[in-house]
Amino acid sequence: MPSNQHKIIDGRPLTTQLICLLCVVSCSSVSAQAPASCPTSASIVQVTSGVYVRPGRHAVVFEGDRIANIGFIVGDRCVAVVDTGASVAEGQALDCAIREVTNLPVCYVFNTHVHPDHLLGNLAFERPGVEFIGHAKLPRALALRGDIYLQRASAYEGRALHESILVFPDRTVTGTVQLDIGDRVLTVRAHKTAHTDHDISIVDEKTRTAFLGDLIFLEHIPVMDGSINGWIDELEAIAGKSLAFVVPGHGPPRASWSSSAGPTARYLADLRQKVRAWIASGGDLASAQDNIGEAGSEDWLLLDRYHRRNVGTAYAELEWED
Repeated sequence: MPSNQHKIIDGRPLTTQLICLLCVVSCSSVSAQAPASCPTSASIVQVTSGVYVRPGRHAVVFEGDRIANIGFIVGDRCVAVVDTGASVAEGQALDCAIREVTNLPVCYVFNTHVHPDHLLGNLAFERPGVEFIGHAKLPRALALRGDIYLQRASAYEGRALHESILVFPDRTVTGTVQLDIGDRVLTVRAHKTAHTDHDISIVDEKTRTAFLGDLIFLEHIPVMDGSINGWIDELEAIAGKSLAFVVPGHGPPRASWSSSAGPTARYLADLRQKVRAWIASGGDLASAQDNIGEAGSEDWLLLDRYHRRNVGTAYAELEWED
């Protein structure tokens, strides 16, 4: 088990301080000059007042970098980071981009879920005064997967990485909590099992902008690691909320709720209907994966990498329905 696992036992944050010395992506969207210690930084876009996103690109985890949308929200008191990327270098680049925008300190880092493209950059922000926050089930998920993430990240980078890159939350969330970062309240919600069993979302109440993590995919095919029924239910619940902008986990970094939710919801509903029908006809799992195709007009990217897996995950859940 990683040595910094004690963070979730005694509640005390580690005091390792990292200074952003290496940043890796050219910044073209923010005109301010980076500090001398950050000659380069992540290229970010401003979604709305005080809300920034480093857009991801469509690739398979550990076969590419800069995959997930990651970003930050600037209050009058401090900055809240939402996801940190697939490597410490990505986290450092985001940290540098933050310092181009504001001199305010980072006070919170939210991890929307365990997938490595969203949290392996955490170590770049581990310093006094920064609190890492995730779902109550995130520590268990990271403990179970941490070793394989470390192995695969090391293989991808071509060097042995230390287990310290697996940064566990200092605080976990069940239900809903609100945090004030200075004239800006953030509502953090722990969702029931959906994309994973430990998704959280963060809503900036000032601008009604929601970071929904991988509850929403655009262009990139949705990837199931939780419950198809729960995911559909959570999307229906979110639909009842008034949101101005949505930041999905993958895809264009700014969208309206009406335009962002539809593709994921349609894909999941179509998949559920087809898998249920296949099970009712007596079809087995292997034949389901071979024969159940994706319908619709979304033209999902990475369909060949993830659709068969989604069929299998849905089948394993739906075959036990009453």
